[in-house]
Amino acid sequence: MVINERDIRNETVRAAAQAVMAAARTAPKAKGRDMVEVAVVTDEDIERLAETMVSMSGESGMKFLLRDADNIRQAQAVIVVGISDPHAVCGLNCGYCGYPACAAKPAQAPCMMNGVDVGIAIGSACAAATDMRVDTRVMFSAGLAAQQLDWLDGCTQVYAIPVSASSKNPFFDRKPKTE
Repeated sequence: MVINERDIRNETVRAAAQAVMAAARTAPKAKGRDMVEVAVVTDEDIERLAETMVSMSGESGMKFLLRDADNIRQAQAVIVVGISDPHAVCGLNCGYCGYPACAAKPAQAPCMMNGVDVGIAIGSACAAATDMRVDTRVMFSAGLAAQQLDWLDGCTQVYAIPVSASSKNPFFDRKPKTE
């Protein structure tokens, strides 16, 4: 049997995406609290994500969303990572949120440790993707669209990591969209 890489590319990327999600899950978390949520978007939902970004661009006037939507369309999978309760305090009284202690932090202000946790999870996920030699880019824009679609059930601080296996990373050397 001969299996051409082109014939199994989508399967390969999906398997890599599953491993990347595991890397995000197992990344260290502040005080061991796990509020990171991770999912993978494939098939027609990739187009739904891109269309949401196009709609957001029309509403906000942010043209980079059009460019990023085109990038999302070139992905075989998109991993979304977010925080389930960004306002929950970690209890370190570190002051990183701008308040002297956790008790002084207003309920609507996010605990900075939760943002750090999602950042570490994203870094771990991208490192795993690199180890598997699939192309990625971290995109706040696609994460914002995924957050608007509520794909992580109420999560905030959502970021997206499009994944591709192609001869050149489609997520870099990008030109701004003008229309």
